[in-house]
Amino acid sequence: MDFKKILTDIARALVDEPDAVVVTEAVEGDDIELTLTVAENDTGMVIGRHGRIAKAIRQIMKAAANTCGKRVTVEIK
Repeated sequence: MDFKKILTDIARALVDEPDAVVVTEAVEGDDIELTLTVAENDTGMVIGRHGRIAKAIRQIMKAAANTCGKRVTVEIK
């Protein structure tokens, strides 16, 4: 499963500048760390009020990872 593409697609659907979305991936065994970077003006759209959208994105990614026996963490910059 391509977690990087899933996160990229979710983020591009939320922001005004989809071309500025960049996802980097670091893999260590079963642990995958994804770092999401968006345009400065779009940061609020990805985080949401009180972090609700960011929390939802993390939950979606963790649920997808559980199907493969992996552990995914998402960091938003």
